[in-house]
Amino acid sequence: MKKNMGQVDRILRIVIAVVIGALWYTDKIEGTLATVLLVIGAVFLVTALVGSCPLYSVLGISTQKAEG
Repeated sequence: MKKNMGQVDRILRIVIAVVIGALWYTDKIEGTLATVLLVIGAVFLVTALVGSCPLYSVLGISTQKAEG
């Protein structure tokens, strides 16, 4: 899988995932909203760790700096 995420994009996704996890852990979000946000946070975390976003690939987007 080709990497298509830049450093800033990856850091933002990790921060968002951590914030969602903290909100859930402190019971600030609950129910269906919590479930939806936790799934989004998990997707953000996985894509940030892998460095590739499938949606970016489909749309032809890349936030990674050009090499060279």
